Amino acid sequence: MELSSTLRPAGRTIDAYVPGGFRVGGERLAGSLLLLPDATLRWEVAAVGDITAENLAPACDVMPPVDMLLIGCGERMALLPAGLRQMLRGRGLTVDLMGTPAACRTFNVLISENRRVAAALIAL
Repeated sequence: MELSSTLRPAGRTIDAYVPGGFRVGGERLAGSLLLLPDATLRWEVAAVGDITAENLAPACDVMPPVDMLLIGCGERMALLPAGLRQMLRGRGLTVDLMGTPAACRTFNVLISENRRVAAALIAL
């Protein structure tokens, strides 16, 4: 699905989510992604059950810290295990889980507001 906005921030935007990946800043990227304020990383996660503190570490450790971490859970929102939620909360990280399409749209809105946001997106 194509995403469009009349606001185009100076940084990256998610142009589209496509089967098996995304188009970010005009570039087609396969698989799940971890979008940080200054980097785009492949994220070896295929389902919410694959999410760990270790594979979220790049988003948790970025300096200066992000305002929010969006987690795109795939087709629909799901919950993280309680221990992982507590760990993220303990690190002072605001985390919002939603379906990947909603996470893509929310990411674009937040970066258009010049917010420091990271997105962990499971490919559809």
